Amino acid sequence: MIRIILFLFLIGAAALGLATIADLGGDVSLQWGAWRADPPLLVVLLVLVLTVFALILLWALIRAIWRTPGRIRHARHERRLAKGRHAITQGLIAIGTGDHFAARHHADVARRLAHQDPLALLLHAQSAQLNGDRDGAQRAFHTLAEREDTRVLGLRGLFVEAQRRDDVLTAVAMAEEALKVAPASAWASHAVLGFRCSRSDWDGALQILENDLASGLIDPAPYRRQRGVLLTARALDLETGDRDQSRESVMEAVKLAPTLVPAVTLAAKFLSESNQTRRAMRIVEAAWMAQPHPDLADAYAHIRLGDSAVQRLSRVESLAAKSPSHIESALAVARAAIDASEFAKARAVLAPFTETPTQRVALLMAELERTEHGDSGSARAWMLRAVRAAHDPVWTADGYVSDRWRPVSPVTGRIDAFQWLTPLSALPSEKSKAIDAEIADDAMLAAPRAELPSAPAAASQDNSPAPAPISLPPQTPASAAVGPPVFRPRREIEKIDSARLQPVIPIVRAPDDPGVPDDAPPDDEFADSMRPDQMQAGGWRGFLSRLVS
Repeated sequence: MIRIILFLFLIGAAALGLATIADLGGDVSLQWGAWRADPPLLVVLLVLVLTVFALILLWALIRAIWRTPGRIRHARHERRLAKGRHAITQGLIAIGTGDHFAARHHADVARRLAHQDPLALLLHAQSAQLNGDRDGAQRAFHTLAEREDTRVLGLRGLFVEAQRRDDVLTAVAMAEEALKVAPASAWASHAVLGFRCSRSDWDGALQILENDLASGLIDPAPYRRQRGVLLTARALDLETGDRDQSRESVMEAVKLAPTLVPAVTLAAKFLSESNQTRRAMRIVEAAWMAQPHPDLADAYAHIRLGDSAVQRLSRVESLAAKSPSHIESALAVARAAIDASEFAKARAVLAPFTETPTQRVALLMAELERTEHGDSGSARAWMLRAVRAAHDPVWTADGYVSDRWRPVSPVTGRIDAFQWLTPLSALPSEKSKAIDAEIADDAMLAAPRAELPSAPAAASQDNSPAPAPISLPPQTPASAAVGPPVFRPRREIEKIDSARLQPVIPIVRAPDDPGVPDDAPPDDEFADSMRPDQMQAGGWRGFLSRLVS
């Protein structure tokens, strides 16, 4: 609407100007040699305007003719680029569907028609990976890494290729170079952080964590927790070497993560050694209220050096009173009571958990029977029940069960991945409960019994001779008491054993660029054999691939 009004205004202004000029009148005198003309002013203006329009049209025509070859070349180039982009699109779709023949064909077409397009180079690299041509993929990623706009993409591809070759140094070098170019690159930061943690380079890992915070890759709350975890790991490594730095690190870790059990345990130990008992008790109590743990109970029991077993029992009872319904409270009191020879108290606190005991409950009951009564038969029965009892919580991360706390997961490289919980695969089933009951019965049968006394004289009123005392045969080993497989479910026990050894959470690999070729060597033993402090180059391919997935 505004344009129409403006156009009408301009038309009106032009008409008004022409009318004004026509009303003024006047002539224009033109003389060239003997030729002379006196046209009106309006005619001269009209001729001038027409001349200008004619010159503009002539210039446009000449310019169009001059630019025709360039336009033809540009149109041809655009058609090639359109065909190349179409080939790139179809090639990426073929890679997504796993059709390596079509992917290779479209990659060749894209490289011929749009060789300068970064997507064409990426398509060529991924099609080479899909076809198992690692040299071709590496050349394509090198080309991408040499370009300024695709440098990080090329470094990422070189990183993946290096980890597939088990070239740890090259992989980490590519990740570090990518981190210099793009500090906010999450995959590079994760890879370098995991590598430094695996080498116990806690100072370098802390530096990477600081860069992540500055780049916005991590929020302040997770940053505080992860920094506390790394400081705890450094303190544990320096505990026997540099105790001053270890103490400084663990005290800062407790401030950042007051519920981290290893940090609180070590900090309580240092505070106890420096006679800061009240402060040590406060930090242990705070962590116990968040999550009761046997290490916290042990640290609390021995928080004052030189105390007797009775004094330790009294202190543990005060700690257990803060979480009276938790099983860890009962276990801690029972442990301290057995040490103090308060067997009745130990038996009383364990009584609610003996019907369906866990392994630690069964082991404490076995120790209680052996220590209080010297009853090796009952102790052996409880030991056999412990074999099939429900598992207690352990340090678990990504399906990996560890006997101690670790700062990073050996499966994925995540910081603070280990949690104190019961593994899912260790939860008892109905079949395992039935087998537990059967083995407990076998243990009771295998336990030694005293000779049965003869029948009392009052019971034999028929003047028949009293029966002779019955003596049981000597005790047989537990294996003999189980009996042959046809009567005892030993095979079922072995099946359950093998099922319990399976990973807690199945490890699913995230889809990598095209995926690992079928002929690549397996790396399934990595999660079981590699530890953060004992990693070697042979298992790094699986480690680094999981870091960036």
